[in-house]
Amino acid sequence: MPYSNVPTSLLTNGQRLARIRDRRRWTQSRLSTESGYSLSAVKKFEQGRRSLDRADVILRFARALDCHPTEITGQPYSPPDGDLDGHSAVLSIAAIRRALLRHGRPSRPSEQEVAGVNMEDLRARVAEANGYRQTSALVSSGKVLPALLRDLQVAVDVVPETDRRQAHDLLASAYECAMQMLYKLGRGSDATLATERVVWSTTETGDPLRALSGHWYESGEFLAIGEHEEAGAIIDGALTELDRCATGPEQVSLKGAFHLKASLNHARASEPKAAEKHLALAGKLAETLGGDRNDFQLQFGPTNVAIWSVSLPVEVGQGREAVRRAAQVTPRLPADYARERRSHHFIDVGRAHHYNGRNDEALESFLHAERLAPQATRMHPAVHETTNVILNSRRRTDAYEFALRIGLL
Repeated sequence: MPYSNVPTSLLTNGQRLARIRDRRRWTQSRLSTESGYSLSAVKKFEQGRRSLDRADVILRFARALDCHPTEITGQPYSPPDGDLDGHSAVLSIAAIRRALLRHGRPSRPSEQEVAGVNMEDLRARVAEANGYRQTSALVSSGKVLPALLRDLQVAVDVVPETDRRQAHDLLASAYECAMQMLYKLGRGSDATLATERVVWSTTETGDPLRALSGHWYESGEFLAIGEHEEAGAIIDGALTELDRCATGPEQVSLKGAFHLKASLNHARASEPKAAEKHLALAGKLAETLGGDRNDFQLQFGPTNVAIWSVSLPVEVGQGREAVRRAAQVTPRLPADYARERRSHHFIDVGRAHHYNGRNDEALESFLHAERLAPQATRMHPAVHETTNVILNSRRRTDAYEFALRIGLL
């Protein structure tokens, strides 16, 4: 078996790819033929000499080998022993999953739980959870979400009819917080379960825009597994429905968010022109808003469009274009903008620098992202892969220390 002498924690995505190929008893030539990548590219990926971090490339290999993408990325990752916060976040997953599984079941609350239902208190707690979500505070999210989900599930069962739709809205928001936390921790199946709960709960609000916001996440589920046609159908359907809704800031904001999602879907489907078209449409909608908004916690506005403008060339491997755009975007990022979004931006910038052979700048960007969102950055699959390739190319003290923190060593 190739690379069998390499410890599992040090495997690059390409080395995992080689093991999967070997289990299929395929040659590198056959993988090249089945995936459409050159034999030279396959060899470089497998030898860890070329970063296999792009989602579209991973998905193409996964389809060819009939495996799940996480078999290539190695997710979910385990935090290193010294990362107590990382372990705290991971340990909260079981309780969150139990709460997700209880969705739709009779809550059978105790008298104390019924007496404790207070809509004002629940609104404040959901706002707190959303604050943790926007800052990628995974440890804090893990501490508050299990009890919050339980209390909201009780609330939708026992509150008066006049409060029920709002209770469903709050429950949907808490499910969104759980979904994003689970996704960032690499728990894809659990995140999908949370997304299903989001779609159901947003529909129960009776608010057409809120219901459509749930489909933003639903489209992402299909996008993540390379089902671009299905993701596109969901997005197109939502945009059609939005055109039928009364025009207003929330409608414009949600429409712009769907255009951003469409741009990502096209980028990962290797359709860069269509991706740029939707990015431009999102930009025009952001201009009409006149500033950043956070309707439905989607952070739509000029700043997020600018961040996505850097993400798209990264998605298609255009490192120079991404760095060129980042030179304009990075200095203008508001210091108080959501840490989740800013950390994602610096991860993308780091990947772009690596594509350009600028590993010093790549590592510097990853360290910046880590300062903004430690656990989310350390658990990011592209950060793992890129750092691993950098580490294999040359031993550097700062790269070595960062690799220790993200669990590669």
